[in-house]
Amino acid sequence: MTVAVCRDGAVAVVSIERPDVRNAVDRATAERLADAIRDADADPGVGAIVLAGAGGTFCAGADLRAIAAGDPNRTEPDGDGPMGPTRIETSKPTIAAVEGYAVAGGLELAAWCDLRVAARDATFGVFCRRWGVPLIDGGTIRLPRIVGLGRALDMILTGRAVSAEEAERIGLVDRLCDPGQARDAAVALAASIAAHPAACLRADRASVYGALDRSTADALRAELAGGLAALAAEGIHGATRFTNGEGRGGRPPLERNEER
Repeated sequence: MTVAVCRDGAVAVVSIERPDVRNAVDRATAERLADAIRDADADPGVGAIVLAGAGGTFCAGADLRAIAAGDPNRTEPDGDGPMGPTRIETSKPTIAAVEGYAVAGGLELAAWCDLRVAARDATFGVFCRRWGVPLIDGGTIRLPRIVGLGRALDMILTGRAVSAEEAERIGLVDRLCDPGQARDAAVALAASIAAHPAACLRADRASVYGALDRSTADALRAELAGGLAALAAEGIHGATRFTNGEGRGGRPPLERNEER
């Protein structure tokens, strides 16, 4: 089994299980990874997804040994990406739990996620630069959107190692944690996100991504359309709860409910 899935409340944790090769992804693993993400996204009981790696490493990229042996990852323009889920647009938030290396295709998997939680000793980088292997899982698209053009080009052109501290400073990492704690920290963050009303959360998330490819006017119309649907589904009820005293003083509504 090269991909494992487990549930922690409303959080689905999808883990690459190839620690002997630093969780490098071959074709079969990429297929299982994409299927696992799709299944988690379709599960009504899942509110958020965490992507992790076993054995102290997130992912070292594509399995170059398998490629050299004549078993390459798929590269067709349609369908799943070479690393698996990198062309999937999930409806639910995704968080990468990064320990050790997130390099080459592993960096692209981390960039595919909405947020990244990393151990303080984690390392990021376009290490495939040294082997003549290009970024074909969205790295050249997502990295500039996350860290900006200049910093993305610095990583992409040099292929240098980027520490977790630098990654946080430039916006590639959203949370830092102690070594060995990335998965737990990511699950805790995912659980806090999944506790919010789902329709509103997903509408706002979809609007953020949709606006990247739209004019401002079109993006505003799309934001309104998605927001009105969420408002009808949850907003009126939420306003009533607030009026009745829930969630005041900066405390989540669930805490108020538990005190009653």
